[in-house]
Amino acid sequence: MKSFVEKLEALKKEKNAVILAHFYQVPEIQDIADYVGDSLGLSQQALNTKAEIILFAGVHFMAETAKILNPAKKVLLPDLNAGCSLADSCPPEEFRKFREHYPDHVVISYINCSAQIKTMSDVICTSGNALKIVESFPKEQPIIFAPDKNLGGYINAQTGRNMVLWNGSCEVHDIIKAEAVIRLKTENPGAMLIAHPECKAVILELADFIGSTTALLNYTGKSNAKKFIVATETGILHQMRKNSPEKEFVIVPTDEHCSCNDCPYMKMNTLEKVYNCLLHEQPEIKLSKSVIEKANKPILRMLKLSE
Repeated sequence: MKSFVEKLEALKKEKNAVILAHFYQVPEIQDIADYVGDSLGLSQQALNTKAEIILFAGVHFMAETAKILNPAKKVLLPDLNAGCSLADSCPPEEFRKFREHYPDHVVISYINCSAQIKTMSDVICTSGNALKIVESFPKEQPIIFAPDKNLGGYINAQTGRNMVLWNGSCEVHDIIKAEAVIRLKTENPGAMLIAHPECKAVILELADFIGSTTALLNYTGKSNAKKFIVATETGILHQMRKNSPEKEFVIVPTDEHCSCNDCPYMKMNTLEKVYNCLLHEQPEIKLSKSVIEKANKPILRMLKLSE
């Protein structure tokens, strides 16, 4: 009997499909994907793919972004319930009212937001290019940064700006406690603490290196250090261990009963769901023409600024 992996390989060829997976997916999904990356890399891959079907092994806003960039292609998501706590923290109608209080501000929205929020944005950013996107505007230009207050606060500290921040956060990163980090640093003397900028400021102040998921992965590969304390989602450890099998990686746990920090939405996808999704070409992401047209502009602006 053929395995899901063998069946998926055959289906991909038959349907001219590509599987894009985020670093936070379970290892077996990462291993069968045609491309594994963070939000910026995945957006770039989605824009440039020649495939007729894009199966997005990630969460809802990521698949929406792929559809916005490829309105004529079929975009699939293995589980439509795979949402995002950060995107959910910014309801469109509330943000619309918030934005009205700052009519002279440009809106920079983190890619971890709904398609509706993207339609209200001037440019999108990811954790990998947020600093570059913000710095593309003159210092005197007032900015609203949404929805992640932690990433926005980090960029404010880096640039000396005073962007207006929407009060949203990612539960996976925001829940990381300084006490857990300090305990791990004490237990692992000499280990480097690396952190995603979605973490709270107190965590970032303790970090030896701060960066996007891809930046963290690249840093561990190039660093001479042999042990790393990792303050982000557990899924990235799979690629870190593949790239640097001789090094040790310790995730900052959010629960004293496990050595993990899993995004419940990212972990909704399974290999079986991926297979059935591609087999039946369902669930499919569908967006209105007007949403696609409005959201497309700030995403393309980001990609252009990221070249």
